[in-house]
Amino acid sequence: MKQIIYLLAFTLGSLLFLNCSVQKNSVQKKKTNSSYSYLALGDSYTIGESVCDTCRFPEQLKDKISSNFNKKIDLKIIATTGWTTRDLLNGISKENLINNYDLVTLLIGVNNQYQGKDFSVYENEFPILLDKAIEFANGNKERVVVVSIPDYAFTPFGQTKESPDKISEEIDNYNAFAKKIANQKGVAFENITPITRNGLKDKSLVASDGLHPSKVAYKKFVDQLLTKVSEILN
Repeated sequence: MKQIIYLLAFTLGSLLFLNCSVQKNSVQKKKTNSSYSYLALGDSYTIGESVCDTCRFPEQLKDKISSNFNKKIDLKIIATTGWTTRDLLNGISKENLINNYDLVTLLIGVNNQYQGKDFSVYENEFPILLDKAIEFANGNKERVVVVSIPDYAFTPFGQTKESPDKISEEIDNYNAFAKKIANQKGVAFENITPITRNGLKDKSLVASDGLHPSKVAYKKFVDQLLTKVSEILN
C-alpha cells in the first residue's frame, strides 16, 4: 500500500514539475518572440533621401522603440522620393499589407506642393490615405500618427527658388489641412516643421544634397515623436 502511495505522490509531483516547466518555457518563448509591427507611409522624407538607410526617421524610431521597450520591431516602409498623394495610393495598392500594425505613421504632401498640383487633389486624397492608415492599424485610430510636412524653403535648394516665402505659406496650408483631418478622425498630429525651419541657421539639419533633412534632423523628429509613440505602444 505504501508503495502505491509513494508512486502516486511521485507521479503527481512529476506532473506538477513538468506543468510548471512548460508554463515557464511558454512565458519565456512569448517574451522572446514578442514584437511590434510598424508601417511608415510617405515620400522622400520617409524613405530618407540622401541619408543612410539607418539614418531615416522610421529606422531611428524603430531603434528607439526597440531599445525602450526591449522588443523586436518589424518595420515596413512604403515610400519613394517624388511621390505625391496619388503615387502613395498607387504604391499601397500594389502591396499585400496586413491590417494589424501596432503603429502607422503618415507623412505626405510635399510633392503635391512642389509639383504644383491643385490643392483640391490633396484635399481629396489625404483623407483617403489617412483612412487607409487607420485600417492598417486594425481600425484603431490611436495607433496612427500624422507627421507634418518639413519646410524645404529653409534649405540651400529652397533658397534658389523664386519665392521661398510662398513655399512656406503653401506648406503651412497643407499642414493645416492635414492637422484638421487628423483631428476630425481622432488621430495624433505631430508638427515637426519648426525643426526644419532652422535649416539655414543650423546646416547640420540639412543633408548633403542641400534639400532633404539630415540624420541629425531626423533624430530630432524621433525625439519629438517618441512621447506619443510610447503612449501608443504602452
